[in-house]
Amino acid sequence: MAENAIPAILVVEDDFENQKFLKIFLKRSFEVKMCDNDEEFYNILNNNHIDIILMDISLRGNKDGFQLTKELKASEKFKNIPIVGLSAHALRKDKDNASNAGVDVFLTKPVDANVLLNTLLNALEGSTKKLL
Repeated sequence: MAENAIPAILVVEDDFENQKFLKIFLKRSFEVKMCDNDEEFYNILNNNHIDIILMDISLRGNKDGFQLTKELKASEKFKNIPIVGLSAHALRKDKDNASNAGVDVFLTKPVDANVLLNTLLNALEGSTKKLL
C-alpha cells in the first residue's frame, strides 16, 4: 500500500442490507469492493489490489468463507492479505473453524461499528508491519 493511499477492502457478504450498511460505513476509511459469492470474489481479487478482506462465513455460490480463506492462505500471491471473519454463527466450533481456515480475526454479528472499524484497521496495520 502506497503512503497516504486509501486501503482497499474486499467485503464478502451475502446479505444485501449488510452490504449497504458496510459500504456506507467503510467508504470513509477504505476503497470498498463488494461481492457475495466465490466467482465474483476471485474476479475482484484477480483484477484489483486488495489490502484487507472482511469475510462473511455464509455466502452464495459453491464455497463458504472458510473455504475461500483456506484457498487464499494457501496461495503464494494472496496469503499475506489479512482476513477478518464475520459471522452470525458464534459457537465455539465456528471460531475454531475460522482459526483453522486461517482467518486472522473472527468477529460475530451483530458487531459494534467502532469495534469493526478498529479491528479492520488494526489487522491492516499488523499486516503492514509483517512486510517491513
